[in-house]
Amino acid sequence: MKYVFFDIECACVFKNVAKICAFGYVVTDQTFRVTAREDILLNPKGKFHLTDRKGGEGLVLPYEYEDFKKYPLFPAEYGRIKALLEDKDAIVLGHATMNDVNYLNLETKRFHLPSFRFVFHDTQFFYMNTERDFTRQYGLGAMAEELGVEFTPHRAVDDAYATMRVCEALCKREGVDVQGLIARYGVRGGRIAGYEIKPPVSVGLRQYISERDEQRAATARAHDEFYRFVNKHNNKRNKGGSLDGKVFCFAKDVETDVPLSVRLVKAIFASGGRYTSHPCECNVYIARGQGGTRFQSAMQSGAAFIPLDALTQALEGS
Repeated sequence: MKYVFFDIECACVFKNVAKICAFGYVVTDQTFRVTAREDILLNPKGKFHLTDRKGGEGLVLPYEYEDFKKYPLFPAEYGRIKALLEDKDAIVLGHATMNDVNYLNLETKRFHLPSFRFVFHDTQFFYMNTERDFTRQYGLGAMAEELGVEFTPHRAVDDAYATMRVCEALCKREGVDVQGLIARYGVRGGRIAGYEIKPPVSVGLRQYISERDEQRAATARAHDEFYRFVNKHNNKRNKGGSLDGKVFCFAKDVETDVPLSVRLVKAIFASGGRYTSHPCECNVYIARGQGGTRFQSAMQSGAAFIPLDALTQALEGS
């Protein structure tokens, strides 16, 4: 068994276009001893339009762009790349591999070539499983720094090599090889076939999704319960009280803490205040702290901010 680490750089990436200019790969044995390493440079047949992951201009690849015109088009190297990735004796890996597999998929469609067909793994996804954190995507640079790996970003073969070193460090930290990581975290690799791509999954990811969906459902139920109370009692408030003319809005995490939010809004209604679900319509905004889009909307509309603790003490006399 051998490992094939790969990375791709593109001259441009749009929704349905990804013009590949570099396919870098590193082949190792199961001890991470490098047996092959290469940067396959390609004529992208198009202009360079480079953006970072947030869509900002200014990303620069460490290549001379004019040189790419002398390299072959993707179809000329397609067979070699396909053989490398579809090798039955290889485990294929990358970093944020879904992106690179999608680039390959788009190029095969652009040049009317048969679809790739292979299973792939993702060092980013491995790392997310070891950290038990599926709420964010970890960049190769951040992972490399945390695991003590140095590299030059955006040169395809160097990124592939850095991905290999990160994987090696991760395996060393976990005390297993790649197959051991796959088994320990119940990872099923991603797949491409027939121009369709399926992402990698794991036991931990399934559990996270289940817990996230359960939490979202609980939050939705709490939200509905709070607004049923508000809609029922908003027009029954005691007019002429000390809060007459005051229109309150709570942060979402306060609203969905139903025992607290109902108790507070009862006290607001008892003193003649009103409640709105729209922060831009309130003149008093209540939250545990400052920040967030609802807070900004309320402040831009001229609302006063009152910390939750201060409101609780004022309304409940504690």
